[in-house]
Amino acid sequence: MLTFKSLELGDRNIINSYFRQQNYRASDLCFTNLYCWGKKFDTQFAVTGEWLFVRFKDNNSRNSYLKPIGTGNLKDAVVLIRGDHSSLDAPFQMRGLTKQMIEEIEKAMPGQFDYKLNRSVSDYIYTTEKLIHLKGKKLQSKRNHTNRFKRENDWKYHSLTGNRALVEECREMLDKWMEVNKEEKDLSLLHENQAIMLMLDNFEYLNLKGGLICVDNRIAAFSIGEPLTEDTFIVHVEKAFTSIHGAYAIINQQFIENEASGFLYVNREEDMGMDNLRQAKLSYHPDILLEKYNAKLKQ
Repeated sequence: MLTFKSLELGDRNIINSYFRQQNYRASDLCFTNLYCWGKKFDTQFAVTGEWLFVRFKDNNSRNSYLKPIGTGNLKDAVVLIRGDHSSLDAPFQMRGLTKQMIEEIEKAMPGQFDYKLNRSVSDYIYTTEKLIHLKGKKLQSKRNHTNRFKRENDWKYHSLTGNRALVEECREMLDKWMEVNKEEKDLSLLHENQAIMLMLDNFEYLNLKGGLICVDNRIAAFSIGEPLTEDTFIVHVEKAFTSIHGAYAIINQQFIENEASGFLYVNREEDMGMDNLRQAKLSYHPDILLEKYNAKLKQ
């Protein structure tokens, strides 16, 4: 029988000890994301010797599970979370499954689940080389935006790493950004704001990396991320004032060049089903669209 508990900041080391065993490159398998969005999704976890189990509520307030992460018998691990779910009056489901995860589940438990693509939580993954150099005709417009930004502005890039004063200034910039965008009245924007504030509050403890762009000594954009796997860096946050032409394009390029150039891939996370975000992420032509699926037990 599993005993689940709410995810707390001090659980980082134990959670990461399991995440370091995998290379799925999925944004769900990141302590920062689980913790900073934990209140919205009521995220909880349990561990046995071999396995990490993560339970949360989806947007319809139904309990769901991530694929167990570990190195033991996967069938036994899935049986454990099915047992945990047995007292609930709802179908058992796992979410955020990549094709690699599905292959592993099917090998351990063939034919027991139906799978459905969840496009809105699929991850956009790019090579660092692409995001840094913006080569080729497909990225001509991105080069144009960054070049125009450089021509028109007196600007400078600053790293947030080891600079608490700049981290605090990003908090102030985020408040201004929220004020500018308050007319959107989008609940997801408020949840995102809370998650970003948690990242800024715990920037050093979470071992995050960050960078900002100053224009005329004022913050025009900032970004936050961290290593996700041995070869993949994840970008959690990217905020810029659209009143400054090319601000989003320049922080995207400069942040990866200065903080993530040693990685092969960059995961820029999902689009949450938002059309404007989807178009923005597609416009960089992802090298991998990491599709994620929901799995439901066959009746």
